[in-house]
Amino acid sequence: MEAGNKGAYEAGGPSLGLNIKLPVEQGVNKYLTDELTFNYFFTRKVMLTFASEAYVIFPGGYGTLDEFLEILTLVQTGKVKRVPIILYGKDFWTPVLDFFKKYLLEEYKTISEGDLDLYEIVDSPDEAYEAVIRLVKC
Repeated sequence: MEAGNKGAYEAGGPSLGLNIKLPVEQGVNKYLTDELTFNYFFTRKVMLTFASEAYVIFPGGYGTLDEFLEILTLVQTGKVKRVPIILYGKDFWTPVLDFFKKYLLEEYKTISEGDLDLYEIVDSPDEAYEAVIRLVKC
């Protein structure tokens, strides 16, 4: 999130950080103009989901996968309106998406074919920008 905050900050715009208290590793970045810190993941996710019009998700760990699957589930089940979900980094995301197709769709039939169209994968800032602009207009 720091890269997005840095871009907004350097452009002179507001830069909000939605942080969580963790025993290690998590801290605020120096590019914030405002911040909210949460005690629980679910309250942070509700705020992220409520306020976002598009998601660009970069490679990460369990927290990143949790947030990706949470918004994907909310969109898939119609609990939130369809928003662009952009996965950045084909090398990172392709094995995850292959798992979705091979096991969830084909072998176990726990998702439908259309569920694979709820996200898009990109490999450059230009591709991400174009995908968000195109998908927000839908």
